[in-house]
Amino acid sequence: MKTTIITVSDKGAAGDRDDQSGPIIKKTVEEAGGEIIESIIIPDEKEQITSVLREMSDNPEIELIFTSGGTGFSPRDITPEATLEVIDREVPGLPEKMRDDTSKYTEMSYLSRARSGIRNQTLIINLPGSPEAVEQCLESIMNLIPHGLEILLGQVTEH
Repeated sequence: MKTTIITVSDKGAAGDRDDQSGPIIKKTVEEAGGEIIESIIIPDEKEQITSVLREMSDNPEIELIFTSGGTGFSPRDITPEATLEVIDREVPGLPEKMRDDTSKYTEMSYLSRARSGIRNQTLIINLPGSPEAVEQCLESIMNLIPHGLEILLGQVTEH
């Protein structure tokens, strides 16, 4: 799982807040045997998010992209819209599972607007910005990702 982490945060990009979610994603991916190719922090600007998502998913080396942040109700929360603009095919089951599984911690998980989809041969998954929610969401779906990537990359043809 060659992975890029994109933290979407105005305050993080400005240096006014430490990224706490990115390191959780990094640790979880590495514990699952994955490799972090790049980890970046960008502001909540749709054009920048779509540009970075396109650039990363057009890189044949990158198989998986996690975004963190921008999935709530704030007017600046536009990561799902940027993701939908970039992907070729949606993968609705992953965000559905994250919302459902994390609802045992808080029913507020159903307010997440996270999306997931495929562009080229890259799986893109939106995660919340909260470190605790990121950890819970990853716990919910991480076991599914390796098999999904094997199918996406043509390594498994029968399932």
